[in-house]
Amino acid sequence: MKILIVDDERSARENIKSIIELSCLEKIDFVEAFDVKQGVEAIETEHPDIVLLDINLPDGTGFDLLKQIIFINFKLIFVTAYEEFALKAFEFSAIDYILKPVDPAKLAQAVLKAKEIVENESLNLRLKALFANINTQSDIHKKLVLKTSDNIYVIDTKEIMRCESEESYTRFFLTDNKHILVSKNLIEFDNLLQEFGFFRTHRSHLINLSYIDHFSKKDGGYVVMKDGAQIPISRRKKDEFINVIEML
Repeated sequence: MKILIVDDERSARENIKSIIELSCLEKIDFVEAFDVKQGVEAIETEHPDIVLLDINLPDGTGFDLLKQIIFINFKLIFVTAYEEFALKAFEFSAIDYILKPVDPAKLAQAVLKAKEIVENESLNLRLKALFANINTQSDIHKKLVLKTSDNIYVIDTKEIMRCESEESYTRFFLTDNKHILVSKNLIEFDNLLQEFGFFRTHRSHLINLSYIDHFSKKDGGYVVMKDGAQIPISRRKKDEFINVIEML
């Protein structure tokens, strides 16, 4: 396996190499690059299996590097000390990242995960979503990447009407009546979407506040969505929910 490390700090590159060597049983061929120019050249000539990429580089950013690669056929992991906004963009776009200072266990886990992915899961598609998320400050036009067993979807958060837990899966209900079932727990999407106009009414339900029709006080209270769905609301969430909708 060949791994390219793109980082302008030699000590950071050496640290990453040491961690991977200690955690991987197989032989690793390491390639190193200092900046965007060297990184692009290394990708084109060395054809790495995995690229560990810093964002802030002397002659540009890791994003600039990726935009110069015509065909991406490697696994990508960002290793960065970037601000919270960019980290949220990574999560929306299903792009792996490790924070600096590097946690050895997390880096080893990320590399192991990249090794086990047999197919290229359309990294170009996810990067396109990432660039869109990085370039917009809008709270309602984030691009969310959803991976199912058969497809990869890129959807606007404004297209999500609600989410429902189905054991260890989450079903997305979209405004065009499409349903998407993904193998992630609802809590992961709650953490991701709550600051973008979504509210967890119940342990099994996450709703987009933009698509509430009304709140019914019958039977202990429930939310009626614009598609007619009746969403339960837990007792402990009721007061908080009422305060939220009164501010809309």
